[in-house]
Amino acid sequence: MVRRALLISAALAVSLAAAGCQRETAEVPPDPVVRVVRAAQIPDASVRSYTGVVRPRTEVAQAFRVGGRVAERLVDIGATVRAGTVLAKLDPTDLNLNVESAEAELAAARSALAQAGVESQRIAALLKGGHASQAAFDTRTVALDEAKARVERDERALDLARNQLGYAVLTSNVDGVVTAVSAEAGQVVQAGQEIVRVARLGGDDREPQKEVQVAIPESRLGDLKDSGAVVTLWAEGDRTYRASVREIAPQADAATRTYAVRFALPAADDAVRLGMTATVTLTRGTGQTVTRLPLAAVFNAGDGPGVFVVEPDEKTDGRGTLRFQPVGIVRYETTDAVVTGVPANAWVVSMGVRRLQPGEKVRPDERAEPARQSGLAEPGTAGPAVRS
Repeated sequence: MVRRALLISAALAVSLAAAGCQRETAEVPPDPVVRVVRAAQIPDASVRSYTGVVRPRTEVAQAFRVGGRVAERLVDIGATVRAGTVLAKLDPTDLNLNVESAEAELAAARSALAQAGVESQRIAALLKGGHASQAAFDTRTVALDEAKARVERDERALDLARNQLGYAVLTSNVDGVVTAVSAEAGQVVQAGQEIVRVARLGGDDREPQKEVQVAIPESRLGDLKDSGAVVTLWAEGDRTYRASVREIAPQADAATRTYAVRFALPAADDAVRLGMTATVTLTRGTGQTVTRLPLAAVFNAGDGPGVFVVEPDEKTDGRGTLRFQPVGIVRYETTDAVVTGVPANAWVVSMGVRRLQPGEKVRPDERAEPARQSGLAEPGTAGPAVRS
C-alpha cells in the first residue's frame, strides 16, 4: 500500500510539472503577422491622352435670308474672304417680280389717296355752304384716312420686296477662311440653309484661331484640373504645342455620354491645319518624388501622419521591429494616399496599423502586396507620349 501511494504521488508530481511547462509556454505569445507593401519612390505625375481634331475657334454659317435657286457660287474651300465679299447669288427673277408688284400696288394706293383727298375737300366746301350733311363729310374723312394707311402699308411692302431682292446676293459678314461649302449652282435652297461656312480670322488677321476638340468621359473631367496640356499632330509627330482648356461643353453628348472640350493653341503655326488629327496629352502632378500607399497604411495618433516601417532583424530570420515613420501628405485619392518621407524599398505595414506599437516584434506576411507604381501612363490611354 505504501509503495502504491508513492507511485501515485510521483505520477501527480510529473503531471503537475508538465502542466506548468505547458502553461509557461502558452504565456509567450507568437509574433504578430502583418501585411506589408514595398514602398516605391515614383514621380508624382499621371499622364492621359485623348485624340481630337483641329478646328477653328469660331465658324460662321453663311446662308441666304430668302429661298430660291442658286445662280452661282463665287468661292471655294480655302478661299480668304473679307466682310462684304460676295459668296453666292440667287436667281433674282421672282424677287424682281415681287418688287414690281409692290411698286404697282403703291402707285394704285397713292392714286386712291389723291382721289380721297379731292373728295374730302369738295365735301368740306359743300358742308360749309349747307349743301352736304355732316354724315357725308364724316364718311369722306374716314375714306381719306383709310387711303393714307393703305399708302403706308404698300410703302412698307415695297421696302420688304426690295430688301428680299438684296438678300439674293450672299455676302460674308466676317473676315475669314472658307472651310466648307454646302450648295452648288442650280440647287434650290431654303431660307437659312447653310451655303458657305467661314472660319473667323484671328488677331493677326492671317490665320483663324485654331483649337483642338476632344471628347472626354464624365469620369475623367477631373483630369482637366491642375493639368498641363500638350498637343501633338499625327502628321507632325516630332513637334509639340502648348495648349490650355478654353471651353468645356455644359452638357454631355446624348449618344456617347462624353463632353466636348476645346483646347486653345496660342502658338499654332502653318503646320497646324484645320481638320488634322491631334493628340492632347494631359500631365497631372507636382513633379516631386512620392510614394503611393494604401489608405489603411497611413494613420495619425496625434503626433502627425505616419506609417509603420518593418526593420528586419539581422539575427532572426523573417522577423522585424516596427518603427514609426512620419510622412508628408501630398493628397488622398479614392483608395490610395500619396505621401513623402518614406524610405525607398522599405516594408510598410498596409493594414491593421492602429493595433500595433512602435518597437513591437512582427513577422511580415509572405504574401506581400506589390509596389504601387501609379504615376506612369495609365492603361487605356491612347496616343503618343509627351515630347519635349
